[in-house]
Amino acid sequence: MSTTELETVKIHRRGGVATVELSRPETMNAWNKQFGLDLGAAIAEVAADDTARAVCITGAGRGFSSGADLRDISDEQTPEGRPDVYKVLTERYHPIITGIRTMPKPVVAAVNGPAVGIGLSLALAADLVVAKESAYFLLAFVNIGLVPDGGSSLFVPERVGFTRAMEMAMLGERVAAPQAKEWGLINQCVADDAFDATVERLMDRLATGATGSYAGIKRQLNAWLYAKIDEQLELEARIQRESANSDDFVEGVMAFLQKRAADFKGR
Repeated sequence: MSTTELETVKIHRRGGVATVELSRPETMNAWNKQFGLDLGAAIAEVAADDTARAVCITGAGRGFSSGADLRDISDEQTPEGRPDVYKVLTERYHPIITGIRTMPKPVVAAVNGPAVGIGLSLALAADLVVAKESAYFLLAFVNIGLVPDGGSSLFVPERVGFTRAMEMAMLGERVAAPQAKEWGLINQCVADDAFDATVERLMDRLATGATGSYAGIKRQLNAWLYAKIDEQLELEARIQRESANSDDFVEGVMAFLQKRAADFKGR
């Protein structure tokens, strides 16, 4: 049953389970301004809802999230006329990521399709990640002359180590769900036809479990692994601002929109 409907995100409730459904399926759930506002509101709502004892984040349609909507990145601009990525990240997106990490209840990312860019960051902000076998994960930022953001420069190496994190970040290649499971990037890789049932069983288990214990576990692991998450998010935003001011970023976006290989000049 859907109890809350925003423009681009829906909240469904079933017993003690709240599901946040990313709902821009025509864009593979790409992030634009309205999406960021809606997702932030949805995360705040389920975090504050004591009847929601476990939260699932998933995508509508074929994708989990394809990352930033490059056709709609100019809603905030710097005085120089470049996208103000620093403002968007710090004011709109960071509260979503930290809201998931500090939420005193378990959060599961049910990755039903590609998780790309900040879509990957969103998935890895969750406590547990379950993916369809056909899904893939992609740190796509480098392909348009940017750097990882949304916490992925922290989440990825914490899960897979420096070597694989650098490979994902610098090469910008897809990591198929079976490989992601082998690397430890995700918890479960499930056959597509068993995905929905697997997610439902996991959510029911968490929603009927020891909620206070789950909250305490998150506090412990956050304190050990993510004590400096705010500092890292700030660093990401500052470096992303530098990257967005580069000619390579302009070329990367144009190449993406024109469906051609980018001709980066290193400046």
